[in-house]
Amino acid sequence: MDAAVAFSDADAAALYDLLNPWDAKRFPSDAFYDELVMAAGSVLDVGCGTGAMLHLARERGHPGRLVGLDPDRAALARARRRADIEWVESTAAAARWNAAFDLATMTSHAFQCLVTDAELRASLAAVHTALRNGGRFAFEMRHPQARAWEDWNPSKATDIVDAGGRTLRVWHETESVTGDVVTFTGTTAAADGTVLRVDRTSLRFLDVALLDAFLVDAGFGIEARYGTWDGGPVTGTSQEIITIARRR
Repeated sequence: MDAAVAFSDADAAALYDLLNPWDAKRFPSDAFYDELVMAAGSVLDVGCGTGAMLHLARERGHPGRLVGLDPDRAALARARRRADIEWVESTAAAARWNAAFDLATMTSHAFQCLVTDAELRASLAAVHTALRNGGRFAFEMRHPQARAWEDWNPSKATDIVDAGGRTLRVWHETESVTGDVVTFTGTTAAADGTVLRVDRTSLRFLDVALLDAFLVDAGFGIEARYGTWDGGPVTGTSQEIITIARRR
């Protein structure tokens, strides 16, 4: 079976929305970002995916400039269902705005997709340039001490019915851990076990010290740092590293 025909990029983008609905009432992480976005006059969402966060901001009456940036064409096709938001197909490093935004965000652990030192430096430089003086950059990473990748295996599979009525099974499986980079696969299968699609992704798990070194080198100061979505500190048991950095 041709996986590209059986389960297209558009199918994968639609499934993402089903598996990861943006809902501030259910998810404290979404509430955290919603508050920041609604308080900012202009927002750049880096790695916006299907655009759910910005969609909701506009629905709630955000009057300012909202821009979503992502290299995934299929995800942006879903994002573009709202035409009152700007959507740009590009990577963070290739962003070319200059002092245009009060707030930049990277939600859903998208920051960890910046795997190499060169990607990190180029992306942080572009975000820094896109922000106005004093502008803020909010994002989160999984804390490496929580070793989240150890739970990425087929026993944690999720069953879901997609918009077309198909019953699907989705799971992640860790392939390798090399230094602070974890490579894993995401598999989508039909109800009978037929594999429809396999995607491979690498994520970087930076510790706090190295993360902050990259931020400072890029011209950011650390305004706030949390280990929980309700504002708790980073501790020896934190699962998240939540950062609000400010352009100096």
